[in-house]
Amino acid sequence: MNNSMLKNLLTTDAGYGALLLRVPVGLIFVAHGAQKLFGWFGGYGLEGTGGWMESIGLAPGVLMAFLAGAAEFFGGLALIAGFLTRPAAFALSIAMLVAIFSVHFANGLFMSNNGYEFGLALLAASASLMFSGAGKASVDEFLAAKLK
Repeated sequence: MNNSMLKNLLTTDAGYGALLLRVPVGLIFVAHGAQKLFGWFGGYGLEGTGGWMESIGLAPGVLMAFLAGAAEFFGGLALIAGFLTRPAAFALSIAMLVAIFSVHFANGLFMSNNGYEFGLALLAASASLMFSGAGKASVDEFLAAKLK
């Protein structure tokens, strides 16, 4: 990757609003990823989550659980730090699209019916960060300034 491409990936004109979006959304993703990967916070870990994923047609289940958990856990950490925010937000957007259409869409919008409203909110936040970048108080902003 050349210097110009890296600079474009890291540069952002977003302000502190992106920080206010990055941190809570990143925390939510970290917690959900930790449930899948490690069984923390009442989660089922790779084996349990993998078995469930296999049962809904996402096979091989353990691999799918690992990919989803890694995207959420490490992508969430990246959002919190504001490090490689755009690629992290892209991966998280894909994870949310899969979750919405493979699990929640048939249940309608509302969470009370296991619907897609929460996934849609996380998708919107991730897509927003993918386009805006990390904003202020981010590793991306620091690195972009070093590349100037």
